Amino acid sequence: MFNLLTTMKTIKIFASLLLAVVITLPSCEDDTPVQGPQSIAEIAANDPSFSTLVSALDRTGLTSVLAGSGNFTVFAPTNAAFDALGVDLSTISDEDLSEILLYHVLGAEIFAADIADGQTYASTAATTGPGDTALSLLIEKGSGVQINGSVNVTSTDIDATNGVIHVVDAVIMPLDIVGHAVANSNFSELVNALTTADLVTTLQGDGPFTVFAPLNSGFEAIASVVAGLSTQELSNVLTYHVVSPGNVLSTDLSDGQNVTALNGGSFTINLGSDVTIHDANGNTVEIVLTDVQATNGVIHVLGAVLLP
Repeated sequence: MFNLLTTMKTIKIFASLLLAVVITLPSCEDDTPVQGPQSIAEIAANDPSFSTLVSALDRTGLTSVLAGSGNFTVFAPTNAAFDALGVDLSTISDEDLSEILLYHVLGAEIFAADIADGQTYASTAATTGPGDTALSLLIEKGSGVQINGSVNVTSTDIDATNGVIHVVDAVIMPLDIVGHAVANSNFSELVNALTTADLVTTLQGDGPFTVFAPLNSGFEAIASVVAGLSTQELSNVLTYHVVSPGNVLSTDLSDGQNVTALNGGSFTINLGSDVTIHDANGNTVEIVLTDVQATNGVIHVLGAVLLP
């Protein structure tokens, strides 16, 4: 189950990149020379299946980061994962490649057993969101662990002196607003509505956007109303959930704040024991999760649909 109230706290825990942790790897009991504890960078360099990753880290100057002191979690793509991406890395700028690589890194040591069942958002080391904000990663744990709705963790808990490595079967690409909505099955109704209203391309634009995104349960609660809306009326409802331009984080919200939406309507923010929105029809809607950071804006999750 998608525990949104729990993840409101969970998304904040991946913040520090500077705490040092020393973990000793078990020694081999064969004739192979015994190696001492290794950093994340050293483990990758000594495993031929990570040669493409190692080359990318060297090129972007990130090897020294993952060889140094820290407390990292790295989702490490294999050579096969980079091959499946189908992109010649030499055609990607160092800046863009660095963003992709840092999107695989969390600033805390998280073992598989530490990941809660269901869906959790985590802040990555890629600080390339609007205003240099840290991009978010969706982690889903069920029978296995999946990242951003499509990337599978194939091996977990490879200990290092400065963190832990989890192996993934694909390169994890940073997501825009629409990408995050598509990745999370709890937003499938929103994605369908955006497609019907022809707003997908809009929210794939530069923005930045702030999107108050209703869960499927919110749309299901007014399914009969939505079914009777014209395309233009549906667009009006959806753009009432968007603020642009602006990457408005939860820390930027204030009690009683009046917010003007993309459709020209407005709603009011209420801060208390619960953070809520008072919409134009007098309805009170709870914000159940904040600050899911995409490349072109930020998402705050709603328990219901706002009505203009």
